[in-house]
Amino acid sequence: MAFPTSINSQITDSITQVNTKVLGDAPAVAMGNLFVATSQALSNAAHNATNNAQQSYVTMQASTTQAVSTLLVLDTATTGVATSEILGLV
Repeated sequence: MAFPTSINSQITDSITQVNTKVLGDAPAVAMGNLFVATSQALSNAAHNATNNAQQSYVTMQASTTQAVSTLLVLDTATTGVATSEILGLV
């Protein structure tokens, strides 16, 4: 107890102990909050990386499909032109 008061000394001792406990727990609570925030940020980064990889796979598949389609169309057009020239249709 810091100094004599008109309040019962047991009450002031109890409040002092509670205040001391709150102050003592503050660093642990702060570190807990830091750990939670850090883990959420890291899990969000991992989720974003996974999502970006999935989207890039879709884009790569679409570009491969378009490239194959272009190759097949060019081959068909070239064959048609060559056939027309061979048959003298042009």
